[in-house]
Amino acid sequence: MRPIHLLNICALALLAGCSGTGPKEEAKKEPTPPSYLKVDPATAGAVSGAIRFTGRKPARKPIDMSNEPACVTAHHGKPYDESLVVNPKGGLANVFIYVKSGLEGKKFETPATPVTIDQNGCWFHPRVLGIQVGQTLNVTNSDPVTHNIHPLAQVNREWNHSQGQGDAPLERKFLKPEIMIRVKCNIHSWMHAFIGVVDNPYYAVSAPDGSFAIPNLPPGDYTLEAWHETLGTQDQKITVGPSGKVTADFTFKGE
Repeated sequence: MRPIHLLNICALALLAGCSGTGPKEEAKKEPTPPSYLKVDPATAGAVSGAIRFTGRKPARKPIDMSNEPACVTAHHGKPYDESLVVNPKGGLANVFIYVKSGLEGKKFETPATPVTIDQNGCWFHPRVLGIQVGQTLNVTNSDPVTHNIHPLAQVNREWNHSQGQGDAPLERKFLKPEIMIRVKCNIHSWMHAFIGVVDNPYYAVSAPDGSFAIPNLPPGDYTLEAWHETLGTQDQKITVGPSGKVTADFTFKGE
């Protein structure tokens, strides 16, 4: 009779397990939505300034585009290197300025509007651009020739894609901050661009006259960094008070 008794005990145990009287499974928790910083417009400040170049300005270097007649035509037969663009008054263009520190622990919503880089006249336009982490980058080709866009990312994923005349725009995203990502065209060696990927909206690129502005900045102490592709970087500490307007100028020196 003992074997039968053991069978009855096992059967009762199985019934107890199926009856739902055992430990209940924990309900799955919904992920907590991220808390984004909302800047109070009543107290938001701004920083603006000018980027200047002093010293001897190097002679412009001509670029040989003879293997692409359409590129030569786009530049009226006289293409020049654009790694150093200085206006007659010393304003330095294509400098990337961003808040390097002071925003730690704060999260900002990813913009829905994409940033566009176009291949036009056998250049990348703009040459220097900023984008937030997770924001869409649209890549277009306005030229009658095939180009190739190859961001040489070190922190983000490196990718490489050709784009012919009339091809649909490419859409890509960068998932981590990275200052700066050099971009090249594997087909046309003279084509270069630089992308600054940041985790906040506080960045700018200096205009042809060297000016820049970063608005809607919450009050606080910050470090700004100004980056140029051939002249290096400079840092500057600033304090933005409630509704404060701060001026931050940078001067890069040539040889």
